[in-house]
Amino acid sequence: MRKLHRLFEQNRNWVRDVKQGDPGFFDRLAAQQSPQLLWIGCSDSRAPASQLVGLVPGEVFEHRNVANLVVHTDLNCLSVLQFAVDVLRVRHVVVCGHYRCGGVTAALGRERHGLIDNWLRHVIDVVEKHRACLDAIADEQLRNDRLSELNVIEQVHNLYQTSIVQDAWAAGHELTVHGWIYNVGNGLLRDLDLCVDQAEEAEPAYQRALAGLIKRGGPPLVEPS
Repeated sequence: MRKLHRLFEQNRNWVRDVKQGDPGFFDRLAAQQSPQLLWIGCSDSRAPASQLVGLVPGEVFEHRNVANLVVHTDLNCLSVLQFAVDVLRVRHVVVCGHYRCGGVTAALGRERHGLIDNWLRHVIDVVEKHRACLDAIADEQLRNDRLSELNVIEQVHNLYQTSIVQDAWAAGHELTVHGWIYNVGNGLLRDLDLCVDQAEEAEPAYQRALAGLIKRGGPPLVEPS
């Protein structure tokens, strides 16, 4: 327990620094939660949502799991999504993956790690769906990165198919879903050109994003360091 003492010290230092810059910050934070963004990301410790986009506590509602999956039977993710959309009335939902993802690597290599293998079966499904695209990339790491991109696009596809998003759009709720990816090597985010704000545009946008990724071929969209 003593080994974690520094975390409490760092917490006190953080509170002090925040109050010095904005004395009313915690009073406002305690009064209400009104984020405009739901972030569905990977559990990876290198990809903290608020820090990546320069936002402060209270501005991002967040759900994270291994390999940033949106699974239709995952009541945890769906409950977060429903609360964010119906109660908090967020206007944007971002699915953000990242390169060098351990879950993606394990799925691509069919590595066995125990219970999590069942969860990563969803990523293996993405592998099988896009086998031809992935097999066309000779370099192992670039193939891994391409799978990370394809996985984000497929999870956005799952996201907008949920009854929660479909009902929100049907009710006229201003809600946009996005597919992004993060490069842990240089800290930069990339938009995967999948941004949808109405049901009629969802499937065409998904097909365009896939077609653009597969047609371009070659290396993934990793920014130079």
